[in-house]
Amino acid sequence: MTSNDDNLGYLNINSGLYKTHISSSFKNRKLYNPADPKLILSFIPGTIIDILVKEGQDVEKGEDLMILDAMKMKNRLKSSMKGRVKKIAVEKGARVPKGVLLIELE
Repeated sequence: MTSNDDNLGYLNINSGLYKTHISSSFKNRKLYNPADPKLILSFIPGTIIDILVKEGQDVEKGEDLMILDAMKMKNRLKSSMKGRVKKIAVEKGARVPKGVLLIELE
């Protein structure tokens, strides 16, 4: 087996298998993980203007949870599912970067 054979692999595209050269960056890529609907994360850096729910409160899908001010826009973060607020991880007035846990549902 030559070193070029180490770079060969198969890609599945629309149910068809294609033999091709696989780069090391492709082999070492971060695999896709679907978002957890129980975790509400900041999608942009901003400031928490208001928290509209309390821990232990039942929420419906689409209900407003929090207002995040980002780039002079007030974004209403909504529940992606019916559930209960397990944890509020931030306080009103907090500045948050992108990707930070804001609210956890159960």
